[in-house]
Amino acid sequence: MSKIDYKKLQFKAGLEIHQQLDSSKLFCACPSVLRKEKPDFEIKRKLHAVPGESGEIDIAALHQAELNKDFVYQGYEDTTCLVELDEEPPSEINSEALKIAIQIALLMNMKIVPLTQIMRKTVIDGSNTSGFQRTVLIAMNGFVNTFQGKVNIESLFLEEDSSRIIERTDTREIYRLDRLGIPLVEIVTAPQIKNAEHAKETALQIGEILRSCKVKRGIGTIRQDVNLSIRGENRVEMKGMQNMNIFIQAIEKEIERQKKLSDDKKPTEMEVRNVLSDGTSKFLRPLPGSSRMYPETDLPLLKISRNLINEAKKELPRLKKEIEKDLDKMGLNKDMIKLLFKENKFEEFKALLKIINNPILIAKILLMYPREIAARNKKNLSEVEEILDLHIDSILQKVKQGKISEGNLKFVLEKIVKGEEAEEEKLEISEIEEKIIKLIKEKPGLSEKAYMGLIMKEFAGKISGREISEIISKYLK
Repeated sequence: MSKIDYKKLQFKAGLEIHQQLDSSKLFCACPSVLRKEKPDFEIKRKLHAVPGESGEIDIAALHQAELNKDFVYQGYEDTTCLVELDEEPPSEINSEALKIAIQIALLMNMKIVPLTQIMRKTVIDGSNTSGFQRTVLIAMNGFVNTFQGKVNIESLFLEEDSSRIIERTDTREIYRLDRLGIPLVEIVTAPQIKNAEHAKETALQIGEILRSCKVKRGIGTIRQDVNLSIRGENRVEMKGMQNMNIFIQAIEKEIERQKKLSDDKKPTEMEVRNVLSDGTSKFLRPLPGSSRMYPETDLPLLKISRNLINEAKKELPRLKKEIEKDLDKMGLNKDMIKLLFKENKFEEFKALLKIINNPILIAKILLMYPREIAARNKKNLSEVEEILDLHIDSILQKVKQGKISEGNLKFVLEKIVKGEEAEEEKLEISEIEEKIIKLIKEKPGLSEKAYMGLIMKEFAGKISGREISEIISKYLK
């Protein structure tokens, strides 16, 4: 248990969570795909700090400008457009991304803003070719429930992601434009986090809501920041909190750092700090202020109609906990349910369930059989899954029609993976019985297991092992 007295330290904290959405880019039609091939072109730029809506230059922007770096941007002829290069005005906001953002907001009990202004947020660290990031307020005043009480969600913004860093030196930074413009939501909680454990629980709760919607998965698709202070002193923003294994540790170490400064009568600086792998952090830049925001002049006001909200409600995704309860009722065990979500196969599970209403069989086909076949034939699992994906719909239709028995399905799938022609028609039981009687007469005294091996060798793929076992047992007795 933590020895930190959070109440005595007047601990105050809130979360900012950024999650990429699974759609094309926010203000152009380019695909949201990260690429590994050598880029087709490079351009070089300098970025300059400009005053925000208040007429002042933001302190974080000024800090970046004083570094006087060159920025190189890499792109591709077929997936990078002039919008990303800041050589053409943006298109209107991506309707699919907007709908996903509305659904996330509704799942967090938020009020949608019907008329809102798209803003430019000054960012001149090189991650945006334009020197700003487009962002728009979508919803306000929601909440999520946690074991330690309700946490209010102050706002949800829809914004464009930044470019991807490739190389960084003291004088130059190289970015790739494939990530620039990917839609993401920024979720900001109220400063109601009670302790480090509560911060982690809240982050996981919001993460579950996000994963219920059409969002991207994998490393780098979700980024979590923690804003915290103690004793009513200056706020610090902690970035790089993706590793949930050090989430609590990082917060506790930051509290210790701030407490030491406070005890020594040294005020904590308002700054952004980058969390390292050991839970400690280092200075990144001064904390940005409101001076960096100003209206986007190339786009009209964003109107979110009642019809759009109602449409989003009709297609509102169900939360993972609700789905897990249904899967449990269907007979799937906890390991199957966990693996179904971990491997992102739930949608495929639902689709196959429409062909044949047998949840456990579908789960075995998606999760167990490919692994067993891959191991037995010394093949790569992804290769096996790729082959089976091409045939599984038609094979399940034959199972439904009684042409392939459920117990025999794995052998049929294995033959397909081997490139062999799988037998479709089930044999008559009488034919199997005749063969077994003949085998027992020809080779008396063998064990049930030995007879089983001989019969399966001849009839594998045509009848289930369970059926063969039952016949052998009957005639041996």
